[in-house]
Amino acid sequence: MVRGALAALLGIERDVDVVGQAADGAEALRLVDELRPDVLLTDIEMPGVTGLEAAAEIARRGLGTRVIILTTFARAGYLRRALEAGASGYLLKDSPAEMLANAVRRVHRGERAVDPELAAEAWTERDPLTDRERRVLRLASEGLSGAAIAARTNLTEGTVRNYLSEAIAKLGAANRVEAARIARTKGWL
Repeated sequence: MVRGALAALLGIERDVDVVGQAADGAEALRLVDELRPDVLLTDIEMPGVTGLEAAAEIARRGLGTRVIILTTFARAGYLRRALEAGASGYLLKDSPAEMLANAVRRVHRGERAVDPELAAEAWTERDPLTDRERRVLRLASEGLSGAAIAARTNLTEGTVRNYLSEAIAKLGAANRVEAARIARTKGWL
């Protein structure tokens, strides 16, 4: 419903053409490969491939499609990770429709479009987690055992334990559940 509403809102803009819609991140990447849009508008959390992973993959492949993250997560950690992944824009879903259309135009021109309040906040608190620590902690927060995480990440169980211990220590948490909660609240997970 939200995807259709956004497409309809952008579709009434004279200078914006909506060329595709995707239900998840993997489909979005497939459509970017197929349609080569100038701008991809995506959420952070999607089934399968997240918006952050899609932005990073688009940048890695050098596809030229610019990415705007449109989300409910008003967290500086997410904004920072989005920009590091290659996103050119980051807006909140409760932004006015006019702001979204203008953001698409700005990003299309090669500029950035970032929620101004989050932009100032994004650089005040640094994410202490490495990508591996974040991935292992995310899988642990989904209830996977150390052995299951090791199998999924092609790491040894000892390495998984080390990454979890490091994440717990960096976040000042008592255990992996608390570490995941802290990281998620800050937008780092």
